[in-house]
Amino acid sequence: MFLDTLSLTSIPREDEALRLPVRAFLDEALAGVPAEVRARSWSGFDADFSRALGERGWIGLTLPIEHGGAGRSVFARFVLVEELLRAGAPVAAHWIADRQSAPQILRFGTGEQVGRFLPRICRGETYFCIGMSEPNSGSDLASVRTRATRTASGWRLDGQKIWTTNAHRTHFMLALARTSGDASSRHHGLSQFIVDLALPGITIRPIADLNGEAHFCEVFFDGVELATDALLGDEGDGWKQVTSELAAGASPLVESALVKDLGTTLEQFIPEAIADALGEDPDAPLPESLARTLRYVAQIAPAFSLRGGTREVLRGMIARGLGLR
Repeated sequence: MFLDTLSLTSIPREDEALRLPVRAFLDEALAGVPAEVRARSWSGFDADFSRALGERGWIGLTLPIEHGGAGRSVFARFVLVEELLRAGAPVAAHWIADRQSAPQILRFGTGEQVGRFLPRICRGETYFCIGMSEPNSGSDLASVRTRATRTASGWRLDGQKIWTTNAHRTHFMLALARTSGDASSRHHGLSQFIVDLALPGITIRPIADLNGEAHFCEVFFDGVELATDALLGDEGDGWKQVTSELAAGASPLVESALVKDLGTTLEQFIPEAIADALGEDPDAPLPESLARTLRYVAQIAPAFSLRGGTREVLRGMIARGLGLR
């Protein structure tokens, strides 16, 4: 059986040792930050905090030293991320650049692109967003209609992206665009581009959620002129590059789906359990900070099993991996 092949792995001692200095830094950096603010850790955007992490070498932890990283193992990054999220640190500013964009540029970028972007990402100075989803496409990433057309000086970008996290606050987007064929071509004819979001012809509109906050955006490209070196990797290899960006090394799909499903189930259970416990003594005084935190988490909890793969899709992957369908 598949489950018999799963095994536990211990965190190496040198990586576990990172926990104490990170925790000490967070205790000081987040002193006095109320619980309802810490609850926004995933969406908490604080450029000063990200730069402080960069100063300590804690962004790009697994990237090569010669490009500004620390050359540490994935276990060190696991320890760091665990502590950041435990403390409710505002990680949104650097999160995508650190987790996805920098490794993607390192793997597929030119020497000039690597030298230009990675040190700035590691210092916490440059932030990225992901330009994949489009209107009327649902989860069908291969139906991309945004098009990049060759010009005498580079590329002309036209189209639209949606649900782009923090596009209004970041500096660059890794955008998936069609460079040949049409939507019926599916995986063929797609390419990735590094798009400077300050360029003329780009309009960014934040999308407000039920909490009155706005971290999702829709992004419009109207004749955006890109230089030749905006292309990341080889033209037409965008699908291969994007799928590698969404995976992690050997891509343990079933294991990841199991962890994600169990984790989001727990995340959604916690506010319900707290509310039930408080309801057992409705006359007991309730600290206002706890009330505000609980209201926020209760409102955002349904999204936990949507983002990063819906529960239904994940369980379908698990069932296939276990040979049940």
